[in-house]
Amino acid sequence: MATGRTHRPATRSRGIPEATVARLPLYLRALTALSERSVPTVSSEELAAAAGVNSAKLRKDFSYLGSYGTRGVGYDVEYLVYQISRELGLTQDWPVVIVGIGNLGAALANYGGFASRGFRVAALIDADPALTGKPVAGIPVQHTDDLEKIIQDNGVSIGVIATPAGAAQQVCDRLVAAGVTSILNFAPTVLSVPDGVDVRKVDLSIELQILAFHEQRKAGEEAAAEAAAVPAAATRGDSADQGPDGDVPAVMPA
Repeated sequence: MATGRTHRPATRSRGIPEATVARLPLYLRALTALSERSVPTVSSEELAAAAGVNSAKLRKDFSYLGSYGTRGVGYDVEYLVYQISRELGLTQDWPVVIVGIGNLGAALANYGGFASRGFRVAALIDADPALTGKPVAGIPVQHTDDLEKIIQDNGVSIGVIATPAGAAQQVCDRLVAAGVTSILNFAPTVLSVPDGVDVRKVDLSIELQILAFHEQRKAGEEAAAEAAAVPAAATRGDSADQGPDGDVPAVMPA
């Protein structure tokens, strides 16, 4: 979610809605898996199920790309991979810097999916002098004093912030001043950026809290269902003890 910035129109320059843009990576992930299994074509229903959306929404999304598939055949997997990759700007390598090489930053640096998805970790940056020069995922950590030079030397336009909350805004300001125009923020705080800079926030605690809400709701529904079942069972038990006219039958002598 974008935060701390003036709202801009919810469309891209080619008229693709932001909601569709947000689903394109889901389609690309599903298509890449099919491509790796050498599946040549896929129906809208199969691809929608793999991406977790309904097929009508998928067909509408693909219409923005000018891709309509072939009736009775479906969509060409390799062509769709190319189309979506091109639309997302993944036909080139994007240099990325990660600022904040604590546990989370180091885990991100070690993530092997960047290269296969069009991204290259150009530099790892941290304020701790003890980390300077130490390799993480084969890349030596550089000090934040050199942040601006690192950005300029590597032509970086995408920055990842994995610092503590208190340092995130200052790091963000320096990244933006150095020319970074897109930021992925893992710090648990809202960043303020000028218009023209895009921020995506990843907050694991918020996602867990949302899951906790759903778990609580499900537990409440189960408790309510069990409570409703008790009177019904009791009523059935009372009627079973009654005679045909509703009277309690007399005890038969032994």
